[in-house]
Amino acid sequence: MSEKVRLGFVGCGGIAVAHLKALAKNPYAEIAAFCDINLERAKTVASQYGAAGATVYSRSEEMFRNTSLDAVYICLPPFAHGAEFEAIDRGIPFFVEKPVNLYFEQAREIAAAVERKRVLTSVGYMNRYRSGVQKVKEILRQDPPILVLGGWIGQTPRLTPEAAIYSWWVVKEKSGGQFHEQVTHTVDLVRFMCGEITEVQAYPAKGFNKNVSPNYNIEDASVVNIKLANGAVGSLWASCSANGGGGGVSLSIYAGRTTALFTGWEHSLRLLQAGVEPEEIPGEPNIFEIEDNAFIDAVRLKDPSKILCPYTDGLRTLTVTLAANQSMMSGEPVKIPFK
Repeated sequence: MSEKVRLGFVGCGGIAVAHLKALAKNPYAEIAAFCDINLERAKTVASQYGAAGATVYSRSEEMFRNTSLDAVYICLPPFAHGAEFEAIDRGIPFFVEKPVNLYFEQAREIAAAVERKRVLTSVGYMNRYRSGVQKVKEILRQDPPILVLGGWIGQTPRLTPEAAIYSWWVVKEKSGGQFHEQVTHTVDLVRFMCGEITEVQAYPAKGFNKNVSPNYNIEDASVVNIKLANGAVGSLWASCSANGGGGGVSLSIYAGRTTALFTGWEHSLRLLQAGVEPEEIPGEPNIFEIEDNAFIDAVRLKDPSKILCPYTDGLRTLTVTLAANQSMMSGEPVKIPFK
């Protein structure tokens, strides 16, 4: 491999741009190809972040066939995956944004193919790289969690012209709903710090949001009660209907001698421990840069140990959020792994 890692992007929306802004600071990253079903959007993003001679495509198979790549970023909505197979067939490492899919069988096929071909992968659960998260994970090894509470509370989505490219988000059959698409970050942090989730029971609330979109059919709010492998319990929530203010992102973990309070998108930490002075650890503002640098180094040095969430682990988080969706439909608890 040359000194620089030649990258392609499948999907050029907002999350792709967040990664591109971070990668623009990495001296080892060269953005060589861009692909989006909206070719004009791909051209616009390429003009801002592409290396000299960068190519633009509307079909991912054309990009893979015509461009020599060392790695690829797959930044697609949950319902639109499949480009992973193109990368796997060519042995190209890939970074995929969360959640890794909407369809469990397809995600399982991708995971199996990754394992067979031993392809290096990374999933966009960037909060695993935060120093506060890392510290709490280590503490909980000795002081196991007992109760976890958290989730994402936001406003009713407004599909302004600027936000039109995210119209899929309000359609259950495309996004999987807020818990699957957004609170997946919190689910993943619970798994990462506290251990595996073994059962969920979910309760949806619908019919409160009005005049969002003719296609709006996701839950206005949901609560998902969980059981963990070590016997701990918890409750995770989602709301896209809180227009009076407040809310936001939170995760609180209570153990016998430790309380870890994460707040805000940046997951700043207030750490309380029996007999110890409270500690404040601010969340890193450049978390995409930290996550992307880890992926580039892993590819460049052929060192998968730098990756904190490979595809197979992202699949486990997907299993939990899809089980929650199943419970919302059935009204029954769902054990994990589910069928």
